[in-house]
Amino acid sequence: MMVSAKGRYALRIFIDLAQNQGDGFVALSEVSKRQDVSLKYLETIVATLVKGNLLRSQRGMSGGYRLSREAKDISVFEIFNLTEGSLSPVACINCGENFCTRSDVCKTKTMWLSVDNLLNNYFKSVSVQDLLDGNVTLIEAE
Repeated sequence: MMVSAKGRYALRIFIDLAQNQGDGFVALSEVSKRQDVSLKYLETIVATLVKGNLLRSQRGMSGGYRLSREAKDISVFEIFNLTEGSLSPVACINCGENFCTRSDVCKTKTMWLSVDNLLNNYFKSVSVQDLLDGNVTLIEAE
């Protein structure tokens, strides 16, 4: 599993908007400056997020972007689901039973499914507000 720059920048957009939206919309040019990310690149990311109903947009002088829901109600999973698609560790997990001819005899299938479930459940448990507040606990390796 490797989260792309698109997914990482999307998280930064959400945190920035949560910190700066107040009661209004935030210009993407402001986010671009604060986050030191190309405006063009952010435009492609927010288009996906607006289409996926995680951000709202408004045109005009007081236009820009804002979260579609409260930060506590938007999970990292939702953001990654839109920007990354699957974060499964192996391709066969997402492609159904018929993808691999060895699926019914695969000795590693359950392990990969477990890793996929762990990741998805963890990302579902972390909200944008958790990131903003620093309420994410480090899980130590044994």
